[in-house]
Amino acid sequence: MLKHERQQYILARLTEQGQVELGPLSVALQVSEDTVRRDVDELQRQGLLSKVRGGALPSSPIPDAFGARERHDAAAKQDIARKARTLIRDGQLIIVDAGTTVTWLARTLASARCLTVVTNSLPAANLLLEYPGIEVRLAGGLLHAPYRVTLGSETIDFFRQVRADTCFLGAYGLHPEVGLTVASAEEAAVKRAMMRSAGHVVALITPEKLGTVAQYVVCPADAIHTLVTADTVASSTKNAYSKLGITLL
Repeated sequence: MLKHERQQYILARLTEQGQVELGPLSVALQVSEDTVRRDVDELQRQGLLSKVRGGALPSSPIPDAFGARERHDAAAKQDIARKARTLIRDGQLIIVDAGTTVTWLARTLASARCLTVVTNSLPAANLLLEYPGIEVRLAGGLLHAPYRVTLGSETIDFFRQVRADTCFLGAYGLHPEVGLTVASAEEAAVKRAMMRSAGHVVALITPEKLGTVAQYVVCPADAIHTLVTADTVASSTKNAYSKLGITLL
């Protein structure tokens, strides 16, 4: 079997099964595990899967540029934002991160009163400044232009001074075994600081991100208290997260 045929087989099995292991692939393809490992490495370089110990998982399908991410799957993000809005009460202090789904949540807050929103997201902050019932606190730090966020040690220190009712997080992927993942180590570190500063952690995840992974782990899946996703998610997928003690909306 030629290399491109092996790689197509690996991707097909990954789509069908949700994960693949090197050993069974080696047997099915009748090649060594080293050969399969090289194929998996190449597919990861192409962004078609994410390599994990002993195998591979689906890679997050999310584009890198902020504008493209914001438009990607916009209908599902709006649905998720409307659900997440029901978790917010007037008078609370909440953290919203720089995910584009969370930015859609910011758009639903026009009617909020006496709400304090702490964020490292420039787009979210700009939106919220238009709402008279909201006080906005923007975290300092290094401005990352592609993500339109502040990152780094100053940002982490800022969130250490906050005690929020709820933290709303976006992500590139959420896998029941691997956890919540993003594409940047710096972004992962800031999200962990946000989580430590809140009494309740809510993840806003579109259906296509469930069961996928990106390069950097923020936290185990069971560190999330509530998962908000779209109604189109299959019951079997939801069960994988509810078994971890996560509340699903």
